[in-house]
Amino acid sequence: MKIGITGGIGSGKSTVCRLFASKGIAVYDSDRAAKRLMGEPGPLHDALVRRFGPRTFCGDALDRHYLADLVFSDPAALTDLNALVHPAVMSDFDVWCSRQQGDYIILESAVLFDSGLEAMVDRTVVVLAPMELRVERACRRDGCDPESVRRRIAAQLDDETLSRRADFSLVNLFEEDLQAAVDELDRRFRGEGNTLWS
Repeated sequence: MKIGITGGIGSGKSTVCRLFASKGIAVYDSDRAAKRLMGEPGPLHDALVRRFGPRTFCGDALDRHYLADLVFSDPAALTDLNALVHPAVMSDFDVWCSRQQGDYIILESAVLFDSGLEAMVDRTVVVLAPMELRVERACRRDGCDPESVRRRIAAQLDDETLSRRADFSLVNLFEEDLQAAVDELDRRFRGEGNTLWS
């Protein structure tokens, strides 16, 4: 069984995924995979340069700050980026899934519902947190200014939409409170996984 976990920047979805991973659950980080795939030589790399210009890469390395500033201030650019990257991630996820074992696996994606990845999973979980807490976390983690974080949040689906579309919601105020919620979902997913494949 495949579980999709999503949440906006600073919500703590990576923390939730780390708690699942500590239970031995395989986690596919689609954001990390996207960065890896964009940095590899090949058709995706070439398409990014054609669409966003040679500044997209500094030598062989993806200039993430340049690309983020560009796409989070221009909805059309973000749409174009997603149209290039998401099919590559879906294909990579399929290959990764074929190598996994266990009752269930997790697909972590900030854009699960925006990207079509929702169709590739059986259940969805959204991680939520108050706006100012998300901004504070993202600034501390990425060393960026609050206004740039708010621009990125504004480009993502809002919490109400995410809650409505997800099968399960977790509110992440304190990490210690998440453990019980993850334990409960783990029990449920293991049970459903056994039923699904029996």
